[in-house]
Amino acid sequence: MVKRVLITGKGSYIGSHFRDYLKEFPNDYYVEELDVRDDSWKQFDFSKFDVVYHVAGIAHIKETKENASLYYKVNRDLAVEIAKLSKSYGVKHFIFMSSMSVYGLIYSNDLITVNTKTNPNTNYGKSKLQAENEILKLADDTFKVSVLRPPMVYGKNSPGNMTKLINAVKKVHIFPTLKNERSSITIDKLCESILDTINEEKKGILLPQNDQYMCTYDTVRSQMKEDNIKVVYISLFNPILRLLIGKVGVITKMFGDLKYER
Repeated sequence: MVKRVLITGKGSYIGSHFRDYLKEFPNDYYVEELDVRDDSWKQFDFSKFDVVYHVAGIAHIKETKENASLYYKVNRDLAVEIAKLSKSYGVKHFIFMSSMSVYGLIYSNDLITVNTKTNPNTNYGKSKLQAENEILKLADDTFKVSVLRPPMVYGKNSPGNMTKLINAVKKVHIFPTLKNERSSITIDKLCESILDTINEEKKGILLPQNDQYMCTYDTVRSQMKEDNIKVVYISLFNPILRLLIGKVGVITKMFGDLKYER
């Protein structure tokens, strides 16, 4: 029997990749994307779908006082409204794309689990956590809810921090050899995880990640080699960089440890 999947968030990086991924299995899945940037989605018929995967959201823009309310309008209010409508139409499974940002950490010496205290410190993280809490309340025997908290998602043309870092290194041609470990997930691995969530009807909070932790230095070096770009790798500043982890945000994000439990 073909499982029918609706992706709310047409044109998003993750949503579009998952759409294309499902199209590789035309005998098993039917997929549609729904644009939710205006109110027309409120007249859409959700009843023909088994699963709604909500990926629409505001991310990767600089937070300001002026745009703070937009995070809550889109990441929280829109998500909750779509979840409620999905349930009212008889959709059996709702998957919400949240984020590791709900923990409010940019580095940690401890492994993160689903039981780690959430303490978001950005409007992005706060709005995602508030949406999680409201959507999870809707779960019952007829309406399964899955909340995915992926770490950094990366892949070709991804809009996140790794792409920005790679582009920066291509300009300066110098990078430290400092080793670290961070949870991350490729877009392909994330698509596999979402499909597993659908097939196995997983419920509750889920922490998808790659099989191996990412080292920023190793990732940059591998990408530079693939792109045939010459970069000088230096260890001279490693001791200073270690001291700055936890004190300077950009250094902490690049070289601090931040790992989900395996």
